Amino acid sequence: MSADRLSSVSKEVKPESVLLHPLGTAAAPEQELLCIFGTGDLGRSLGQRLLQSGYRVVYGSRRPHSCGPLPLGAQATSHEAAAQSAGVVFICIHRGHYDFLETLAPQLEGKVLVDVSNNLKKNIYPEANAEYLQRLIPGAHVVKAFNTLSAWGLQNGPSDANRQVFLCGNSAEAKQAVAEMSTKLGLTVLDKGSLSAARELEDFPLQLFPEWRLPLRVAVGLTAFFFFYLLIRDIIYAYVVQGKDVSFRIMVSLANKVFPIVSLIMLCLCYLPGVIAAFLQLYRGTKYRRFPDWLDRWMLCRKQLGLIALGFAFLHVLYTLVIPIRYYVRFRIAEHTISQIKENTTSVFDTTTAWRADSYYSMGILGFGLFILLGITSLPSVTNALSWREFSFIQSKLGYLTVFFCTFHTYLYGWSRFLNPSSYKWYTPQAYLLSLVVPSLLIVLKLLLLLPCVDRSLIRIRQGWERNDPEDSSAKALLP
Repeated sequence: MSADRLSSVSKEVKPESVLLHPLGTAAAPEQELLCIFGTGDLGRSLGQRLLQSGYRVVYGSRRPHSCGPLPLGAQATSHEAAAQSAGVVFICIHRGHYDFLETLAPQLEGKVLVDVSNNLKKNIYPEANAEYLQRLIPGAHVVKAFNTLSAWGLQNGPSDANRQVFLCGNSAEAKQAVAEMSTKLGLTVLDKGSLSAARELEDFPLQLFPEWRLPLRVAVGLTAFFFFYLLIRDIIYAYVVQGKDVSFRIMVSLANKVFPIVSLIMLCLCYLPGVIAAFLQLYRGTKYRRFPDWLDRWMLCRKQLGLIALGFAFLHVLYTLVIPIRYYVRFRIAEHTISQIKENTTSVFDTTTAWRADSYYSMGILGFGLFILLGITSLPSVTNALSWREFSFIQSKLGYLTVFFCTFHTYLYGWSRFLNPSSYKWYTPQAYLLSLVVPSLLIVLKLLLLLPCVDRSLIRIRQGWERNDPEDSSAKALLP
């Protein structure tokens, strides 16, 4: 190729090469500017989170020069100037201060207003805060969101319980903008529909342990029943029939009988709905029919049932450790020792009793140890670190093993006492016998499900097979 040819080629390429930027020196796109009305805890925490996610933040305040410390990188100006500068405005102020927003209607025209407010009580106002805001500024697009998140959760990063963002609004484009912003903050978005759902979202943070209500009611009911049952059998019976005042046993002895009973029953109530659901699927021959509402509610609160059961188990362990230092126990030991010295007698070591006692304690320790493992793996931070197979193995396989150990622990506690007629005070069985009804039923039903023929059928159903599937029947008919 001649020199003239090379020079002409270089002249053609040179103008294009000048337009190229060196690697890493390209101009970065300008960050989106967001506006926040309100410099309280939630407003500052939200601004800090937005800044960390790459947004620019400007605060609108009545006193922009004395509004307190703001996140590093944020600016503060008047409400009017802040509203004009951004397309998305977060309303982090109480409803009682919404009136001034009406004067900013021209500046907020066509803007997306994210209402994050909550009320102190339900039904204080005739309409939801977000609906009221939309009525004040009809030209804006109001979206209800972020009201279920706390300032602490925003500062420390969303995790599990506060990872979800519920939102609602009448504008699909406005909701999409807020949803994309939430996703960039590391949150999961759940669209609840139009702005008419704002009342539901605003009432959600006011609920007190909604998922714990049924488990707590069960725990309180079982505790009250067994407490009064044991009070009649152990305290009132001794006073009426034997003329003894043993009311001091209420504080430790009676409580230490109630706690393990309630703990064992509630642990079994965690696994019983799964067994019932399995038998229901076997009976129906399909997995595509919904369970009854009561069974759905029961299965959704199994985690809470298990954690409350673990709490009662902890109380049982603590009360058991206290027993040797009780005045009553020390008095009985000293009295028995002095009686043997006076009578010059000694107790004979019983190997059977030793075996039973050691086995009783061993089963209790193993059951409690596995119980703690179940509780630890139910924590969100631990659950997220486990694969589905690992989580299922611990919560299912080891869970049933925990039920077995705790049930066997109770059987060893009772041993042969149920054969003693004097144990049936006022013709009532001992409380530990009542506590064994649910776990014994659960173990028997689970063993039935483990039978090979039953297990194969259940696996097929859960893999999608249906007993009355017409396609399956036609396929069988075509077979030679």
